[in-house]
Amino acid sequence: MFLPTTKKELETLGWDRLDVILVSGDSYIDSPHIGISVIGHILSNAGYRVGIIAQPDINSPDDITRLGEPGLFWGVSAGAVDSMVANYTASKKPRKQDDYTPGGINNRRPDRAVLVYTNLIRRYYKNTKPIVLGGIEASLRRIAHYDYWSNKIRGSILFDSKADYLLYGMADTSVLQLAEALAKGKDISNIRGLAYKSVAAPENCVLLPSLEEVSNDKLKFIQSYKLFYNNNDPFSGKILAQKHDARFLIQNPPSKILAQQEIDEIYGLPFERRQHPYYEAQGKVKALETIQFSITTHRGCYGECNFCAIAVHEGRIVQWRSETSVLNEIKKIAAMPEFKGYITDLGGPTANMYGYECSKKLRQGVCHNKRCLFPSPCLMLKIDHHPLISLMQKARKIPGVKKIFIGSGIRYDLLQHDPGSGSQYLQDLCEFHISGQLKVAPEHDSPKVLALMGKPGKEALIKFRDDFNRINTRIGKNQFLTYYFIAAHPGCTVKDMMQLKKFVSNELKITPEQVQIFTPTPSTWSTVMYATETDPFTMEHIFVEKDPVNQQKQKNIVLEKELTKQWPKRS
Repeated sequence: MFLPTTKKELETLGWDRLDVILVSGDSYIDSPHIGISVIGHILSNAGYRVGIIAQPDINSPDDITRLGEPGLFWGVSAGAVDSMVANYTASKKPRKQDDYTPGGINNRRPDRAVLVYTNLIRRYYKNTKPIVLGGIEASLRRIAHYDYWSNKIRGSILFDSKADYLLYGMADTSVLQLAEALAKGKDISNIRGLAYKSVAAPENCVLLPSLEEVSNDKLKFIQSYKLFYNNNDPFSGKILAQKHDARFLIQNPPSKILAQQEIDEIYGLPFERRQHPYYEAQGKVKALETIQFSITTHRGCYGECNFCAIAVHEGRIVQWRSETSVLNEIKKIAAMPEFKGYITDLGGPTANMYGYECSKKLRQGVCHNKRCLFPSPCLMLKIDHHPLISLMQKARKIPGVKKIFIGSGIRYDLLQHDPGSGSQYLQDLCEFHISGQLKVAPEHDSPKVLALMGKPGKEALIKFRDDFNRINTRIGKNQFLTYYFIAAHPGCTVKDMMQLKKFVSNELKITPEQVQIFTPTPSTWSTVMYATETDPFTMEHIFVEKDPVNQQKQKNIVLEKELTKQWPKRS
């Protein structure tokens, strides 16, 4: 069921007014992979009348006013990707393509889309209902943060945009609680997962260094991020407050983890898995090729890679769907007329984190003094691939399914710490779920750089490569690995990239094609390193390559067919 996006659809439904209007920087794809669609269906399922305005024209009132004014609130999101990441490369060059825009041309998503859309609403509705921010751009910019594109510390996007409220994280439950509170005139200040503005800080809150302090003192910025990061757990998280001039940003503790039945209900909502016809008439979106027949099995990630924002947005506790829920979704997909028999992905942030989690985390929350996987897997995490093996086996037998691919990548080090089922999972992966190649992301080979990334050492990669090749030889398949690497991560020098080139040439015997320059995105540990040139865990100074020319040189070293160039020495 598509949510309405035109006046004609409202008339067909017999609605004279919507309760909630959601505004998105993406074209409207009705899919469980698209946050604005999920939130819309959750609200609709609860009885609210919800409409969507996708990629409104910012130079005209026509789009933003076509559904009228909502009775409860506006919901504003930049889309599935931070708009600055969507619009610019790591070298700050404009991107020509946008997979979430009709026709694929990057001409519909404005820079800092959340700010632009909020201002657009207020331009045509002066004293309107509350404007509520959500999605990845708002979630990761909810406190004072380093912004790579302006090269400065920016305040909370809630103040920057002049919106009323911000829902961070997945917002499944918090959006319903906010809608109910607004509908009944209740106090909103205790809603979990909510950020708001206040003239005073609440009692018993954790006070972060102010915007002024973090802007002028890198040690205060590090301190602020540590407090922020350690209070994003649903069990132990405290109320945070950060002063912005005369007012405070207040962040309530994160929403509680969902029961499995609640997650199943969300993914059982009536998604069309198509682009809305109104927008499809403007051109197809490339993103649909990847997500239309893709299945999410779980949320969250306990990998905590320092360059990744999943821990801050989805959380460090993995929550998974029931086997029945996943299989039912595959059956629905298999019945779609356009389905050709291929599931493009069965996974999540990392495919092989389904069906197990640390029992202590599920009772008391995450540890603040250690990580689940780095520098090696914690003994409290009982790694077990049996649930995923069972799910994959049953999914393969569903009528109409020819092949299920694992497109979301795996953590190969987990296999090596699962003596009970790790090897069986890899064999099933090679035999049934790969079509020629499997993507893995070692990112680097330098112990120093990997430690700053929070990634396992190259020894785990070599063992996995050998196991992968051995299994493929045994089953008679000619399959290979595709490796992803990062250049110019904080702490990485030309010397480190020269060594990486030797490693991939001599040990892996490849010339990588997938090398990306590190992009400092909001609210990650690696971005803190980039901004402060400091290792926030040891407080030692680290080298950070900030010159775009030299960043590109680091990348080119690994991409060269032969290592013939002598790059300038850098400390």
